[in-house]
Amino acid sequence: MALDFTLVQLRYFQEVARRENMTEAAKHLNVTQSAISTAMAQLERTLGIDLFIRQKNRSVVLSPAGRRFLFEVNPFLESSDALGETAHGLAQSLSGNLTVGVFSPIAPTRLPLIHAEFEKRYPDVRVNYFEADLHELHTAVIAGECDIALTYTLGLTERFDTYLIDVVRPHALVSLGHRLGGGADGPRPIHLSELAEENYIQLDLPFSRQYYDELFRIAGIAPNVRHSFAGYETVRSFVAMGHGYSLLSQSVSSGTYIGSKTVDVPLLDDFPSIDLAMIWPKDVRLSRRARAFSELTREILGSNESEEPLID
Repeated sequence: MALDFTLVQLRYFQEVARRENMTEAAKHLNVTQSAISTAMAQLERTLGIDLFIRQKNRSVVLSPAGRRFLFEVNPFLESSDALGETAHGLAQSLSGNLTVGVFSPIAPTRLPLIHAEFEKRYPDVRVNYFEADLHELHTAVIAGECDIALTYTLGLTERFDTYLIDVVRPHALVSLGHRLGGGADGPRPIHLSELAEENYIQLDLPFSRQYYDELFRIAGIAPNVRHSFAGYETVRSFVAMGHGYSLLSQSVSSGTYIGSKTVDVPLLDDFPSIDLAMIWPKDVRLSRRARAFSELTREILGSNESEEPLID
């Protein structure tokens, strides 16, 4: 006999599972908390299992049976969305809303290029962006505030699936007038130890700082931290003015807001690289809009080191 549950109940269940709180799920879905509670109770009765473990602080966590059920529900709901698009004659042209998180240092230099091409190819998709640091992006993706996020995989946990965009290697950043700034032939590659005695301008963002600290540890250097900033462009401007050097991964234009220029100096040290990737909650099937955005992003930003296809 077929079980008597509804798509609405399944969507409510998916949202509660994502947020681990019925009140927060109700706010996001713009329904009452009692409607969520009633729907979840009815769904559990219909299935004959406990989907959630209720906590004293009103939060909930998925039971083992709930986790298995969510694994089946996510692709089912995605298929129902695709069926709706087909029924409305939209299967060949993407439409609807898509919210993309972006790591803040990447946004000003890479995002406009991606957006311009995506808008050209898929004019009926309305894309909104959420710019933040790595920790904030992780939180936003799990909370369902973003469908996907373009970010480095630093600090990423097993709660996420990823789609590799590119492999990024660190470099030193110095001013144009620095002794290592190079001439007509550009800067020569160096070991980080060649900068050990100089002032260091630190990029102080969650997970990013720990990554660069690890590079210094590998090189056996204790950096002379002179200034520490959370702003990517502030770091670059201080370096451009000759106040010290920095370590960065994102390579951008040599110009800064103040008019002075910086130079990227390649590093010879055997340092770990960083994966630039799209991330989304584990076991959540990407929408066709999110897939299209991810594939276009790798088309624009990716190198030969990122050739794996985006698998269903």
